[in-house]
Amino acid sequence: MNDPNCQPLQILDGQFVTDGAGVRLRRSLGLPECEDFDPFLLLDEIHSTRREDYIEGFPPHPHRGFQTITLMREGGFRHRDSLGNEGAIGPGGVQWMKAGAGIVHEEMPAPDNGRLWGYQLWFNLPAAHKLDPPQWRDIAADEIPWITDSGSRLRLIAGELDGRQGPLDGAGQGLLLIDAELAAGAERSIPLPDPPCHALVYLACGRIVVGTTPLGTGQLGLWRDCPLLRLEAREDSVALIAAAHPIGEPIARGGPFVMNRPEELRQAVLDWQQGRMGRI
Repeated sequence: MNDPNCQPLQILDGQFVTDGAGVRLRRSLGLPECEDFDPFLLLDEIHSTRREDYIEGFPPHPHRGFQTITLMREGGFRHRDSLGNEGAIGPGGVQWMKAGAGIVHEEMPAPDNGRLWGYQLWFNLPAAHKLDPPQWRDIAADEIPWITDSGSRLRLIAGELDGRQGPLDGAGQGLLLIDAELAAGAERSIPLPDPPCHALVYLACGRIVVGTTPLGTGQLGLWRDCPLLRLEAREDSVALIAAAHPIGEPIARGGPFVMNRPEELRQAVLDWQQGRMGRI
């Protein structure tokens, strides 16, 4: 077992990009500097009080071969898809969508007094499940347990911590997912799934030290095979923590599709163009 203070594999600075219909995001995973961290494919944060940064949202677009997990801290998003599902998540809510064989959906912002703050994480599927039937689920804020301890408040979205279980149980790979608030001076250790395990910590705001590694606002740290992450907040901080077992399969990735081989990727594009993923 590695030392709890094991050093990160990489520290990345989030970069501002636009996606959807001009939505301004801070992207930390899914850039050329680090295109994926098996099984994590992409991590975006949206945090704005300017309507022009987000109001056009994400009009209908397809996905195949992976899962999306959307977590809201302020404001929300409305969802519609080609399966006929419609729903909305508000502050504290989480949406899980398993694209599987293919789905078309739209995500439109529902700000709260002009504020919109949340994350979207893309989480891969093993080859055996990439063509599973699509699934979708909204999880309300009051379904997600809070774990509080000496200045830390942790929302446990997936996985197990301190004998509690998060409500998102369908993502696979032993996923642990935590939305963390740490007061200045707080210390908290997070046990991780048994190795092999990949873990990430994204700092949305504040200043923390993970083991011996400092992270500042907008930075993402990546760890491999640590038994736990030990966090210390140097100021009031908000962080997203995720860990999971790697899949260990090749990735063929193109825009909204993530498959294993280039020919599967070409087939995904063809199926979408010919309407086989449905329409809203």
